[in-house]
Order: sequence, then structure tokens, then C-alpha cells
Amino acid sequence: MLDNLTNRLARIVKTIRGEARLTESNVQEALREVRVALLEADVALPVVKEFVAAVKDKALGEEVIGSLSPGQALVGVVHRELTHLMGDANVPLDFATTPPAVILMAGLQGSGKTTTTGKLAKFLREQKKKVLVVSCDVYRPAAIEQLKTVAGQVDADFFPSNAGEKPADIARAAVEFAKTHYHDVLIVDTAGRLAIDEAMMKEITELHAQLKPIETLFVVDAMQGQDAVNVAKAFNEALPLTGVVLTKLDGDARGGAALSVRHVTGKPIKFVGVGEKLAALEPFYPERMASRILGMGDIVSLVEEARKGVDQEAAQELAIKLKKGKGFDLEDFKGQITQMRKMGGLSSLLDKLPAQLASQVNPAQMQDDKQIRRIEGIINSMTPQERTHPDLLKASRKRRIAAGAGVPVQEINRLLKQFEQMQKMMKQMQKGGMAKMMRAMKGMMPGMR
Repeated sequence: MLDNLTNRLARIVKTIRGEARLTESNVQEALREVRVALLEADVALPVVKEFVAAVKDKALGEEVIGSLSPGQALVGVVHRELTHLMGDANVPLDFATTPPAVILMAGLQGSGKTTTTGKLAKFLREQKKKVLVVSCDVYRPAAIEQLKTVAGQVDADFFPSNAGEKPADIARAAVEFAKTHYHDVLIVDTAGRLAIDEAMMKEITELHAQLKPIETLFVVDAMQGQDAVNVAKAFNEALPLTGVVLTKLDGDARGGAALSVRHVTGKPIKFVGVGEKLAALEPFYPERMASRILGMGDIVSLVEEARKGVDQEAAQELAIKLKKGKGFDLEDFKGQITQMRKMGGLSSLLDKLPAQLASQVNPAQMQDDKQIRRIEGIINSMTPQERTHPDLLKASRKRRIAAGAGVPVQEINRLLKQFEQMQKMMKQMQKGGMAKMMRAMKGMMPGMR
């Protein structure tokens, strides 16, 4: 998402060359690129006008110091203003209330409210909070059952309800249950509609008045574009929203909602959904998102994901094994592939890398979750001896493994080639040469040049 915006903004650095400082004349052309890029990304026109004006005002007279070129200095201004546009800093959830802290989820049908409720429950469970979820959606078929399933997957408690009950009665009973069972948080999933209507707004306004939630989160689909801004405006006028959750930020949409919603509502973006998995919910950091949009990457988030996704014990065992001079085998390779899948796959990692590194990968050849599982299946079809001694894998063994994994023999050969590339990288790591290791990383995954 926002790739087109990233590419256009990258041209700014090349637009201005040679001048000692930024002036109105040399900034004008670059800002035209910024304006077009934002409009193409579906950012609301009033937001674009205000943003461009702010960048122009801050950029004029900006000193070009040290080794910075005027283009880089302008990118610095754009980065600061993008960060400001999206909210300056992360705003965490507020829990300063007598338990249970009630979180009310609002939004249109199809925006991802129910899934986001489950993702948020998982996020809070990881913070050691006792979470109860309840569905007040008595209109959409299977909505209650969907939330029950999701709650089970994230190990959150579920308060049962049924389509014959009134949302107000469900909410009242859920609060009482949460109090008597000492829950820290109660997340209330509400009904959505295909469009804003009077009945929907009346119902959710009454629910809000009854529950008095400490957090009222508006869930909006980032792929809605301009529509997302209009919907956000309507909800913000009807409810005292405390924050926004942007879903489907990993999609192919232009994603201007990420830049518009906060400006239009004045409410902070608190979380973003970056995938279908229940772990794919991230706190929103405006500065990090601005860096990603400008192709600078988001190394901080990448490190945080690594800490969560990597099995530290397994990593330590592999380090000791390599230190002792024992080779990197196919079992170790499978472990590394599994760890990467836990971290959201290669596409999730690439999204957080600086553009220069990410550009080394051919997107058409990137491994998705299905391909990673196929690799695991192939290795699982090998004997322990074959995994530790890959040189044993001659034609007859490859045919047996291919049959066992349900893949053609070519897939076995492709896997072994990837494995050899990873082996080379591990050898470079053993020698401690960072430059050599980075060169070796280019061959670590298919598509790297």
C-alpha cells in the first residue's frame, strides 16, 4: 500500500540539485509532485491543500547543512509534516478507570470490526489483561458465532448473546458479568450497516450512553478511499470517538485514508490492521509510518516483530551450533523459514525495510505463506539423516521426497538451491563480516538480485 506515493516522493531528492538552499522556485516543482502523489493516493483534497501549504511554508529558507542536498532537506520537511498530519505520536489505549475498561467498536459492515475485536483481544491478552468480548450485532447472520470462534482462537473469554435479544440488554448483562468475573477489559462489537442510517446511529449512540466506554474506536477500511473520510466524519459527529483503527493497510488500495482520517476527525489513529491473521494488528506510530511512506523503512517495528516472533532459545542453540563449526542443515533452514512465517512472512518484513534494500527483491517471486508451508512439507518428507546431510539427496531420494510432499522434483531442486544460498550467508555470519553478510543476503530468498 502507498507504494506509488513512496515512489513519487522519492523523486523529490532528484528534482532539486546544486542549490545552496531551498527557495520558492526550486520547491515549487517538487511540491507539484507531492500534490499529485497525494491526490493519486486518494487523500482528501482539503488535506492535500493544507499539507502542501505547510510543507511550502516550512521548506522555504530551510538551510541545507552538512552533506544534505536540497532534495534531502525537503524530504526532511515532508517527513516532519507527514508525521504531524498523522498525529505526531502514538496514543495508547486509556485504562484509567475502574475495571472493566469498556471498549466500544464502531464502524460500517465489512470494515473488519469483528476480526479487529479479536485482534485487539489478542493484543491485550499479550499484555496480561483478562479480556471479555461480546457481540451486540443481532442483525448480521452468524456475527455472534464469528466472534465466538475468534475469541476461542485468541484465548479471550466470550459472553454469549443471541439474535432475539436487544443490544442494550446484551451490553448491560456483559458489563455485570465482566464485573463479577474480574475482567480487566470488555470489548463490545456492535452492528454495522452497508451505509450510514438513522437507526444504526441511534442504536450505537444509546449503547454508548449506557456503557460509558473509556474507549470508542472507529474501525475503517483503508481501501475505502474518500468514502472512509466521509464515514469517519459522520461517526465522529454522532459519537465521542477516542481513536481510529485502520484495517486492510496491507491491501493494494491507494491508502489515502491513513493520511486523511486523523485530519478530518481530529482523533488519533491508535491501531492498524496489516494482514488477515489475528496477530496482524500493530499500534500506530505516525513517525514510523511517515518513514515507510518516504521509503526510509521502519527498522524499529522490524526489531520489535523479531523480538516477538523469534524463538530466542532456538536462535541461541543455532548460534552455539554454528560457533562450534557444525554446519547449517535443512532442519535449521526449516526453523528459519518457520520463524519468518511467524513474523508475517517476507512481504511484511520487506514493507519495513528501507526502499533501497526492499528493491533488491522481485515481488513476483516472493514467497507467500503457501510457498513457505510447501517448503516445510518438503523438509518434513525427508529422513532425519537427509536433513542433516543434504548431499545424500540424489535423484531416487528426490523422487521419493517429491511424492511424499506432493510436489514435482523441480520443487526439491529449487529448495536445495535456496538452502545453499542460506548456507553461504550463515558462513559469512560466522566470519563476522557484516558487508559480506549483506551481500550474501541478496541470495537468501528467491527474487533477490
